[in-house]
Amino acid sequence: MNYLNTFLFGYYPYLAIVVFLVGSALRYDRDQYTWRTGSSQLLRAKELRVGSNWFHAGILLLFVGHFVGLLTPPEIYHGLGISTSAKQLLAVIAGGVFGGICLKGIIILIRRRLTDPRIRATSSRMDIFILLLIAVQLALGLLTLPISLYHSDGQNMLLLSEWAQRIVTFRAGAADLVADVGIIFKLHLFFGMTLFLVFPFSRLVHVWSVPLGYVMRPYQVVRRR
Repeated sequence: MNYLNTFLFGYYPYLAIVVFLVGSALRYDRDQYTWRTGSSQLLRAKELRVGSNWFHAGILLLFVGHFVGLLTPPEIYHGLGISTSAKQLLAVIAGGVFGGICLKGIIILIRRRLTDPRIRATSSRMDIFILLLIAVQLALGLLTLPISLYHSDGQNMLLLSEWAQRIVTFRAGAADLVADVGIIFKLHLFFGMTLFLVFPFSRLVHVWSVPLGYVMRPYQVVRRR
């Protein structure tokens, strides 16, 4: 079990990151015709706008929340007067709201993709797999919330944050930190890393093409003849 824990939480994160970055670059270079969202709006627009908006809003907020929450050293929020238990309570509330929004959206998208014959016929196995994987990851994340509320001292949160910070800074001992955390937290970490692993082989690559420059675009001048 020690070897498995070391592999899953010591080496697997780097494997997932390498595949995520190298795989995305290779796909963009070699297979640009598949670099798309594969929207099914033309097949059936009903429920897509609601489900897609709820899903994208929720998952973006969750990503930002996880990024800031896991990678912010305790000294920073302690310096702002926020205790560990208060930060955990904030994370639980935000995670519950954002996770609920995202889960509602993805349930709509999954039901739509599996029950509409035309959309199902044009969906690849990866399209369905990635939606189900995200749904499982969301469910696991929501299941961690009552456990975090019960352990209000925030020790699990500190261990997970230290694990993430050691991974991104290439420091040793990351796997040992999460050896004794609950199985729900471990599954949540594992499926989260797996999302990065399968990212280059799915439609999720369209995230790289988010039109950030559109916001800062110059005005278009239109003149009458």
